[in-house]
Amino acid sequence: MTKPDDTIRVLIPLKVRKKNGRPKILPPADYQPSEDQTQDAHVLRAIGRAWGWRRRMDAGEFATIQELAEAVGLAERHVSRQLRLAYLAPEVLKRLTCGREPSAVSLYDLCFLEGQTWGEQLEQAR
Repeated sequence: MTKPDDTIRVLIPLKVRKKNGRPKILPPADYQPSEDQTQDAHVLRAIGRAWGWRRRMDAGEFATIQELAEAVGLAERHVSRQLRLAYLAPEVLKRLTCGREPSAVSLYDLCFLEGQTWGEQLEQAR
């Protein structure tokens, strides 16, 4: 048992603001993120969404990309392009999700790597 005098309080100066209707925690103004956090949030979100869509199609929930696009409320062309991210080479995915260096390739360019061999994908994703 601890005595009231032994209690330690930790204060973290964070602010909670709403952004797009959702609460968002804002760090202090003098906060400098470490350099090892270089993954692009847009790329990570797109890869996660593509894998989710792929699982749903593999499970038989949707027979065509058109059905999937209607269900998620996006254009068929957009869904088709983003779905290609679920078929990238494992090394490319590992580099994009776990890599410490920033990726020089854009999300748009990543969508067109799917038709190439894994070796070519790895070379172009550098």
